[in-house]
Amino acid sequence: MKILVIEDEADLREIVKTSLLKEEYTVETAADYESALEKVAVYDYDCILLDIMLPGGNGLQILDQLKNEGKSDNVIIISAKDSLDDKLKGLELGADDYLTKPFHIAELNARIKAVLRRKQREGKNTLEMGNIVLDLNERCLFIAQEPVPLNRKEFDMLNYFLLNKNRLVSKSSLAEHVWGDNTDQADNLDFIYSQIKNLRKKFLASHADVDFEAVYGIGYKLVEK
Repeated sequence: MKILVIEDEADLREIVKTSLLKEEYTVETAADYESALEKVAVYDYDCILLDIMLPGGNGLQILDQLKNEGKSDNVIIISAKDSLDDKLKGLELGADDYLTKPFHIAELNARIKAVLRRKQREGKNTLEMGNIVLDLNERCLFIAQEPVPLNRKEFDMLNYFLLNKNRLVSKSSLAEHVWGDNTDQADNLDFIYSQIKNLRKKFLASHADVDFEAVYGIGYKLVEK
């Protein structure tokens, strides 16, 4: 897998590059707008880490070009600008994810792996595990071929777990993906437990052969029984 890191902060760029090399990815870097623009114009990448504020230009302009070429769905924006407008603009331009600095390298690696797994689905519009099937187009769940109703948050949570099946999903990561900026005002993340509890009830009632495995104080895994 080939990854491009577009980041002007030299220390952060090298830390990210070193971490990704340990994961056995092929890694290229760009430190400014012009060199980044040249690379994305010439080469194809499985995932692009894109800073918004770059010497010589704005990362969103690069994302706009990638969108025009149908390549923006494998981009993770990494930026110190914790602006809702920037997030929305980036997602409108087709970015796959948005990560605000400072971030943990482990969290970045998890986001990259999720992007790569989505690419590997090659346009498949369902996610499956055991006897459950999540239809991404119709936003509905089937367990043992029977429809099971989900509310919007339950669907979004299950979608994220299926993209990370058998992997530990932290509560903070889950909250950020499903609830976004609204989590900033939350005193705790107990609302996640309530949603997990609701999904478990539906799994049990429909005889699903998957379940959530709790890792105390950290988060959950979606695993087959």
